[in-house]
Amino acid sequence: MKILKTNQNKVDKKVIDEAVKVLADGGVILYPTDTVYGLGANIFNRKAVKRVYNIKKRSYLKPISLLVSSKDAIPLVSRASVNQLNFMDKYLPGPYTFILKKSKIVPRHLTSGSANVGIRVPESEIACNLAKLFPITTTSANISSENTLDTPEEILKQLGCEVDLVIDVGPLKSKNPSTIIDLTAEEPIFVKR
Repeated sequence: MKILKTNQNKVDKKVIDEAVKVLADGGVILYPTDTVYGLGANIFNRKAVKRVYNIKKRSYLKPISLLVSSKDAIPLVSRASVNQLNFMDKYLPGPYTFILKKSKIVPRHLTSGSANVGIRVPESEIACNLAKLFPITTTSANISSENTLDTPEEILKQLGCEVDLVIDVGPLKSKNPSTIIDLTAEEPIFVKR
């Protein structure tokens, strides 16, 4: 496991390039978002996504959300309407996960067979840069149903296993996961924070 320390407010191209190479090669990374640290894998790599599920001890029946680099990428991974895109425009980038109908390119192994997918565009340059070549998983870096922790050291201890690469920016300001907003019904539904 490799740990790369950097600054949350300044994107280090070398760190991003190394992390993207790990993701492209089927690895799993621990990375900072605008909310909590997340576990990242290339969504198109079934084995890597399965590792994320196993690391979290998460049920395969629970979908994992994906992260894209910008609002412009949302139509590639979803069937968002113009109204939905306009609604999201008020919130993104930011600490929100939007539930939308998925597009055909989103693999079933990510969504547990659901027709929907959770999508994030965080207000984190590091996270968005990691997803420029392909969408990545975005799920809190903790054991399912256990507390999310503040630092990579605490997180790795809780997970009890190694990821392939860690991007360490120290403690994050937020301790809350993203707010989930379901846009698959007629009116937006705020699911949870």
